[in-house]
Amino acid sequence: MPLRPRPCDPCDPPGCAVLALPPDIDFCNGTGLLPLIMTAVEHHSAGLRVLVLDLTATRFMDSQGVRLLDEVRRRLPGRARLRVVAAPKGVPSRVLELSGLRRDVPVYDNLAEALRQESGAASGPGSGSAAQE
Repeated sequence: MPLRPRPCDPCDPPGCAVLALPPDIDFCNGTGLLPLIMTAVEHHSAGLRVLVLDLTATRFMDSQGVRLLDEVRRRLPGRARLRVVAAPKGVPSRVLELSGLRRDVPVYDNLAEALRQESGAASGPGSGSAAQE
């Protein structure tokens, strides 16, 4: 399943890219998503500071999703950072918590929080749900 850039990508803060991930991330598509994400990163690489992966539409995620996010984090160029948006009571949020990846990757309850944090409008996560960078 292809990644879906948000319709207003040009509205994102400079140096920030947002990618919406598919409804399911598992053994069937987990490994295939990595090259798609990294292609998008390369497209934005000239000044990319933050990559936001939006999991709000993702209903199911298993350990392949955790591996995917960890690999993306490790492959980001230079000082670029990964942020994740996940519904607080959704499966992806729980999987990220159980796996411990939330300690390494900030997880926000909604996209506005993640983007507000990037633009400097907030000094910390608004709801306290994100890990500190």
